[in-house]
Amino acid sequence: MPSSNRLAIAVDLGTTTLAASLVDTVTGERLAVAGSLNPQREFGADVVSRLDAACRSGDARHRMAELVRREIRRLADELLVSAGKLPEHLVTIAVAGNPAMEHLFLDLLLTSLAFPPYRPLFTAGRTVAAAEVGWDLPAEVFLFPLPGGFVGGDTVAFLHGVANLRSSVTDPCLYLDMGTNGEIALAVGDRLLATSAAAGPAFEGGNLACGMAALPGAISGVALEGERLVLTTIGGKPATGICGSGVLATIALLLDKGIIDPTGRLLPPEEIPSSLGNRVTVRGGEPAFVLHRDAKRTVWLSQEDIRQVQLAKGAIRAGMEVLFDRAGIGSGDVGSVVLTGSFGAVLDPASLKSLGVFTENMVQTTSFVREGALCGVERALLAPGGLAAVDLLAGTIRVIPLSGTPAFEKHFLQHINFPHTI
Repeated sequence: MPSSNRLAIAVDLGTTTLAASLVDTVTGERLAVAGSLNPQREFGADVVSRLDAACRSGDARHRMAELVRREIRRLADELLVSAGKLPEHLVTIAVAGNPAMEHLFLDLLLTSLAFPPYRPLFTAGRTVAAAEVGWDLPAEVFLFPLPGGFVGGDTVAFLHGVANLRSSVTDPCLYLDMGTNGEIALAVGDRLLATSAAAGPAFEGGNLACGMAALPGAISGVALEGERLVLTTIGGKPATGICGSGVLATIALLLDKGIIDPTGRLLPPEEIPSSLGNRVTVRGGEPAFVLHRDAKRTVWLSQEDIRQVQLAKGAIRAGMEVLFDRAGIGSGDVGSVVLTGSFGAVLDPASLKSLGVFTENMVQTTSFVREGALCGVERALLAPGGLAAVDLLAGTIRVIPLSGTPAFEKHFLQHINFPHTI
């Protein structure tokens, strides 16, 4: 069969965003890429809300399955049209997501995930015919393996995608996917530990006053030139909202300038000596820092937004510390960090230090991988025996649950505040 007739689609099925790409499995070429918001957000911004809705109502579960299947099929059509290809040339569609997302995609009961013992209904990679998910396509659909109830196919995909980095990173290595369901893995010698911290959608711009996905017009970077605020937007478009990288850069800047104190309080204008105090106002009855204002719209970061980021970063750092404890190392022993996430830009690791997610040695050893999970799915589709290889990888991961563990709660409380600046 000619290469143009051996096409595959990779899908990163995220809680907040979907990313998909079309690849030629013979040449290895990426032909097109597309993304969108997860339409299941009408049932809640986070996994817990959707699990609750699905467990309470079979109709809600069916609806969530229908929504995400329809959206992935729409993305598939968009990819094919963009590349000038025909659907009959598709041979495989591979989907990687956290356990809840993969179960909802297949319209499976979620009781085992939502309640103890918090286990998925399948752990090995699962192949179904496209017709089983309502798609009139010739392709088989592969769901990535789920090592545990808290660690899913997106983690496996990320680790598979960066496997070629293992020879160039220093052990112990921390792998971090900072999304709504923050996945964390730690490689120490021949051990691979992993967990998932419910960070919420703040790192992806979700559930924030002016938050948005990493789309054109999203504020993705913030800098200060003198007392002038300089914004970077995706695509250089007029600012319409703020995505994850912009949120983290803004908070890091405001912490550095003393406009947010270590408890997360946004100071009132009278306590701010610089002209930046003029940007602090009240929106919706709470303090807010205005980033952009024009005749059409105002973009701001609210006090509640800052709290959401605090909760998210506290959960991520606590999850990291639990893995360090289990591995018998300290945060200062981490030799390298591989970071990914739907931030909207290559995130400055120094911002994560300012927020208290990273230590200084982590900042110095961090590398950033764009589209970590999506690239891992592509790699599995393109390499001979790649889909079997991800099953083998999943079997080596030791899953460490965080829910209800005293160690996680202790570390979370220790790291909920921002670090004191000197």
